[in-house]
Amino acid sequence: MSAPAPRDGSPAALESKQVAKMLVDLAPLLIFFLVYLVAGIYWGTAALMAASVISMIVSKVWLGHISATLILTTVLVVGFGGLTLWLNDPSFIKMKPTMVNLLFAVVLAGGLLFGRNLLQLLLGEAFRLTELGWRLLTYRWIGFFIALAVLNEIVWRNFSETTWASFKVFGILPITVVFAMLQIGLIQRHSLEKADETPSQ
Repeated sequence: MSAPAPRDGSPAALESKQVAKMLVDLAPLLIFFLVYLVAGIYWGTAALMAASVISMIVSKVWLGHISATLILTTVLVVGFGGLTLWLNDPSFIKMKPTMVNLLFAVVLAGGLLFGRNLLQLLLGEAFRLTELGWRLLTYRWIGFFIALAVLNEIVWRNFSETTWASFKVFGILPITVVFAMLQIGLIQRHSLEKADETPSQ
């Protein structure tokens, strides 16, 4: 068993934590897909539930904390997965990505409604943006999460189960990464560093 990642700020420690986070995020999905291919949706669902809980334990041991996102997704995996196994109906686990993305959208929108930009609280250490920049970025992510929820509904209701499983494992994450990269322009336009610049003449 690998030793926990170092907790200092050295490059080696940061790289180790990045690898650990990637494994924590991706391992349950890959395990689900492999078991699904071999044994079907119900065994795949059970494997996803177990792997998601284990990923929380690994995150606590290896990274020193469990993110709110990981807690939320694990709760929904266990909840919808449990309904799938109990009622013998795979529709519930297929709806899980829809509910996760809708919850993210509702949480971000609710934060804005109550004057709390939750995206800024989450990413404030990585980016320094103007208030308008954070608001526009949040609007975009709300729209993205809603679109991703709709896309998941379209895929699982209109295509084969294997197509949906492939989309869940190999589609959602790349789409999210591409969308995040497309926000670089907005982040640069609304950075505080740029807003603080003054003409040299």
